[in-house]
Amino acid sequence: MNQRGISLGRVFGIPIRLDYSWFLVFALVVWTLAAGYFPDEFKNWPTAQYWAVGIVTAIMFFASVILHELGHSVVAMHYKIPVSSISLFVFGGVSQIEAEPASAKVEFLMAVAGPLVSFALAGVFGLLQLAFAASTPALALVRYLAYINVALGVFNLIPGFPLDGGRVFRSIVWGMTGSLRRATTVAGNLGRFIGFLFILFGVYQAIGGNFVNGLWIGFIGWFLEGAALSQVQQQRIHDLLAGRKVSQAMSTAYTPIPPDISVQELVDRHILGSAQRSFVVEDGDRVAGLLTMHCIKEVPREQWPTTSAGRVMIPLAKVKRTTPDTELWAAMEEMNRDGVNQLPVMTDGRILGMLRREDVIAYLRNLREVGL
Repeated sequence: MNQRGISLGRVFGIPIRLDYSWFLVFALVVWTLAAGYFPDEFKNWPTAQYWAVGIVTAIMFFASVILHELGHSVVAMHYKIPVSSISLFVFGGVSQIEAEPASAKVEFLMAVAGPLVSFALAGVFGLLQLAFAASTPALALVRYLAYINVALGVFNLIPGFPLDGGRVFRSIVWGMTGSLRRATTVAGNLGRFIGFLFILFGVYQAIGGNFVNGLWIGFIGWFLEGAALSQVQQQRIHDLLAGRKVSQAMSTAYTPIPPDISVQELVDRHILGSAQRSFVVEDGDRVAGLLTMHCIKEVPREQWPTTSAGRVMIPLAKVKRTTPDTELWAAMEEMNRDGVNQLPVMTDGRILGMLRREDVIAYLRNLREVGL
């Protein structure tokens, strides 16, 4: 996932974010609770009370999802695996864990940590029902949270990669075969199969008259199938790029520009004329920075003629860069992690070329065409 959305702060140093798509599922959960579940289970409440308890319960449910994801993240950090963020989005929560675990054992522990947190929360909320037996709204809240945390833990243990159960399955296959590549392929294909089963069941539900639930189940299946396919494809790309260096894919052709060129002249001469999207700003023999399309978009259109490249460029000290001897896969991960489309390739303060996403795509295409 990308970094769009609303920041909720940090827990254990991990940024917590709300993706904008989360508001859709939040509204759906509140509506389901206030208009369906609570009126069926608890009669004769005022309408406002159903909605108030529904909102609080939905917030507590998503807090439980964050704790579930923190279970994964804390274990990952224990094993020195960086976690860039935790995000809530339309399909629940996801921890952005930046590297694969070093062993099948670590994969297993990371995977089961989330469901174990959910089951522990279910136990806590189950015990709280005894304390809140005299307060119907509080009892309704903790009873639902006990139920939904059990459901969350059980659902995530479905062996459909990249669900937690799929990662548990991958860790088992990894431990048996000693091959992360083979384990990812097997678990990913199983995840795709389970995703298709969800889609078929969702269609069956929709045709049978349960349209909303069927549509939601179908969407979950579509998401699972796409996520599993993405993991399989990512593993294939990793295999193709393993052992290859940035120097093998980078482009030595790049466009240097002086810091005093105006944004207007840059657009007219270089961007519209040759469709280039990034430029190295050179002040004499010294690399001063990098100018990207994002930098240009930050400048109001009417200020283009009077704004120089040097004013809006990314200074060299802040430019993400790489070296020709860096592993190509590591450079790709850095681009994905930092959300950039290119990395200057530099050594000893000299620029040797640029590594762009399209360079890596072209290199992968060449590797496939020659059968490597």
